[in-house]
Amino acid sequence: MPDASDILSAFQFAPHYEVAVASRRGSGPQQRLENQDNFVVIDFAGQAVHLLGQQARRTRLPGWPSGHGRVAVLDGMGGHGHGREAAEAVAAGLLGIPPCRTAPELGRHLDLLHAELQRHFAFEAGARPGTTLTMLELPAGAPPLLYHVGDSRLYEIGPQQAMPLTVDHVPATAAALAGRLDADAWWRQVHGAHSPQIAQAFILGNAFSNPAQLSDPLFELTPLNLPSWLSALPDRRVLSLRTDAAYLLATDGFWSCTDPERFVGRWPALLAGAPDAAAMVGRLFKELDSAPPDGLHADNLTALVLRPLHPQLGAHADETALPGESRN
Repeated sequence: MPDASDILSAFQFAPHYEVAVASRRGSGPQQRLENQDNFVVIDFAGQAVHLLGQQARRTRLPGWPSGHGRVAVLDGMGGHGHGREAAEAVAAGLLGIPPCRTAPELGRHLDLLHAELQRHFAFEAGARPGTTLTMLELPAGAPPLLYHVGDSRLYEIGPQQAMPLTVDHVPATAAALAGRLDADAWWRQVHGAHSPQIAQAFILGNAFSNPAQLSDPLFELTPLNLPSWLSALPDRRVLSLRTDAAYLLATDGFWSCTDPERFVGRWPALLAGAPDAAAMVGRLFKELDSAPPDGLHADNLTALVLRPLHPQLGAHADETALPGESRN
């Protein structure tokens, strides 16, 4: 049995959610030298946890409003240097952003943090680092808010299928924005295979607005610039959650393999019958240890599961299907 001592679940999200998270250097013999991933959990009581020096650091946020939460996963880009430090800086920055109730408000605060950290890391030697950021803001009495940058993902894992609710910020998506890839070709490149290339990251900047150079600001994917077959999945939006599903925020180590679509397709059966969010996180890691997919790359692994406990405000089953998928 893999070690479960690092699965954190003693959070106060009742009566609306269960939350559990774990982050590791890798799976089995597939280990990186350090863990450049990170995560943030702020529960309804203002108790916060994130990684600092690859260890969980707990703190209490004074004045945090009861019933408001925040969860996020981050994947530092070590290939650009200081990947762990970049993810740590963003994770720490998330603890300082005030609770937000709208997607535009959340986006403004995060755009400011992005610019501030660009200035901070401008004094470091070497290329500017970056990190993915996939997060959910959980306002009291309102639906969750999604904010997404990079190629970590949010999945909705229901009884029948695991459906991605984010669009990867990768070169294939840039090609789709420019009209050079159709829906099926985009799906094959993004979900039918895995590539370590990225087109946008927090702190790093974006290659969407001008593919010939790296631009400083973040480039938000919206219904106005996404192709029609992805327009239901903008980066910053209000979410509707299903009570028969679990929601997984994860870094790309979980699908860095030869056939990621097939491996992700195992998740609904894998999580079926799990008693709680911590058990779901444990099963995801155990599957990589005991039955790894073909061609699994050595990579850091972070999984955060949020499970709704009762009908949410505005909750409904999302009928939007991504290219290559069908709703059951």
